[in-house]
Amino acid sequence: MTKPIKKREKKIGIKQKLKFQELQDLLNIQFENEHLLVQAFTHSSYVNEHRIKSSEDNERLEFLGDAVLELTVSHYLFNNYPSMSEGDLTKLRAAIVCEPSLVNFAHQLSFGEYVLLGKGEELTGGRARPALLADVFESFIGALYLDQGLDKVIEFLQKVIYPKISEGVFSHVMDYKSQLQEIVQRNGQGSLEYLIIQEKGPAHNREFVSRVALNGEILGTGVGKSKKEAEQKAAKEALDELKKERN
Repeated sequence: MTKPIKKREKKIGIKQKLKFQELQDLLNIQFENEHLLVQAFTHSSYVNEHRIKSSEDNERLEFLGDAVLELTVSHYLFNNYPSMSEGDLTKLRAAIVCEPSLVNFAHQLSFGEYVLLGKGEELTGGRARPALLADVFESFIGALYLDQGLDKVIEFLQKVIYPKISEGVFSHVMDYKSQLQEIVQRNGQGSLEYLIIQEKGPAHNREFVSRVALNGEILGTGVGKSKKEAEQKAAKEALDELKKERN
């Protein structure tokens, strides 16, 4: 009777160990349990090809990392945007943790270079596949959380994700009025006032011109098909001007 094949524990060679040490040096993070780091970058195709335990791939870490990422990003947004509504917070968080954003973070850190893949997956371009890179980023977060705790994850995100939020990378889903209000409140500069200064066009094609001022000083002007749209555009112009002043 043929004996069942015993699945082996994952072992990596010296070259791979050096690569993972290189990654830790680049990130300035040294794992206590390097097995967790390796597992975070182990794709299921590698596990299947090497007949390793199925639990040795990164899928479980990805599950954990997804939850940790949602929690830490939610906490950051909650603390830094106290005037933003629940709906806007949800939209902003979704933009930050969605696949395209995670892929960009993974590219920024060159994570694709370190993924352990099966030959078939490698040959079909798996190393650059967006879904794979997004999963690896989440699994890395899960591994880092298990190895060093939530504070270390937050420290990592303070370098990789949080600055992009404050720089306005995700402003396409943000409420410009809320952003402007946060900046004014944070700096204790006074109060904002929005004023519709003009209405033009026929009733079926009305246009509104809004102006936003801080303590009487005009910061921006916007035109829109509704008062709300005009105010948002005025706030955006004000934000753009404030960014120019900072630069």
